[in-house]
Amino acid sequence: MLEFLQYGFIQNALIAAVLVSVACGIVGSYVVVKKIVSISGAISHAAFGGIGLGFFIGINPIVAAIPFSVLSAVGIGLINEKVKISEDTAIGILWSVGMAIGVIFINLTPGYAPDLFSYLFGNILTVPSSDLVLMLILDFIIIFTVLLFYREFLAVSFDQEFSRVVGVPVEFVYILLLCIVALSVVVLIKVVGVILVIALLSIPAAVSKQITSKMENIMILSVILGVILTTSGLWLSYIFNLASGATIVLVLGSAFFISTFLKNTT
Repeated sequence: MLEFLQYGFIQNALIAAVLVSVACGIVGSYVVVKKIVSISGAISHAAFGGIGLGFFIGINPIVAAIPFSVLSAVGIGLINEKVKISEDTAIGILWSVGMAIGVIFINLTPGYAPDLFSYLFGNILTVPSSDLVLMLILDFIIIFTVLLFYREFLAVSFDQEFSRVVGVPVEFVYILLLCIVALSVVVLIKVVGVILVIALLSIPAAVSKQITSKMENIMILSVILGVILTTSGLWLSYIFNLASGATIVLVLGSAFFISTFLKNTT
């Protein structure tokens, strides 16, 4: 175990595991309660367009993914509120268009084709210190925003129509909620990749929701579960030489099935 901890890349991976657990625990609770997992998936896949743009103009792809993710979140929010098309259609369009933009930018990038595997499926073992700083900043923005709009997010998540009746600016709060989902997606990309982001954003909160129904307790428990399950997946991937992102997701999925089984048998 001590040998496992002595390497710099493992230490970075453990710090990343804590940072992503904070983001997925807090924001994932709203995602599960509000039932916007599919929308989160669309935002994560649209973020691939930003990753492709980052490679094309020669900047950190994770930095380039931030505006892409946020604009996608705003787009989904506005389409949902203003345009008379179904939410499923909007999700499908942004999901595929974002991925297509990413592929086109990468095709246009001169030189060798970049390694996309870590962005599609994640690799927590390759998170550099610069990305840790970025993840820490995004975590602070997410925590600050949630502290500032906690009651509004809670009201919109549980009953949007009642929130509108009592004067909550539902449209603004909903789009703001999607924006912090977008920032969470950026935090999670290096750990599990754009394709597997949904698992880390939803499973810890889904397990917590089976144990408690109070939002702040769901958030706290989701963060704790996220740290435990993500580091467990990291350790197993190191021991058995497996893909870290996929191993973390399988550990999360196993925890969900075990908690569901225990809940239904007690």
